[in-house]
Amino acid sequence: MPERSARALFAARLAEARQLRGLSQRALGDRMGLGKDKGSVRINRYERQVTAIGFESLDALAQALDVPPAYLLADSPGMAEAIRLLGSASPQQQALMLEALRLAIHDPEALARLVDGATGPSPT
Repeated sequence: MPERSARALFAARLAEARQLRGLSQRALGDRMGLGKDKGSVRINRYERQVTAIGFESLDALAQALDVPPAYLLADSPGMAEAIRLLGSASPQQQALMLEALRLAIHDPEALARLVDGATGPSPT
């Protein structure tokens, strides 16, 4: 499978996030403050990879979609979901999730024990 460009990944993530929120291109553009007609054209151009996005527009777009900007730039579905979850967590939850991630990478067995302990004994 060929590697996708950053612009293609962004376009796919944008369309996915917009659809998950139940927004049309027009409604999303309006939420960004671009107006319905101009906004619709702009979002369409982003999704068709005709126009690249600037940092200010990326921030406005992420805010309108209620996702962290990094979500729209993630290069895999798993990474995007992790970013979205971290972004929706409180600072304390983020710190705990970061420690769990470190544990998962450096000591997968310890993480398995932690998860098994959190879910309790399996029913017999």
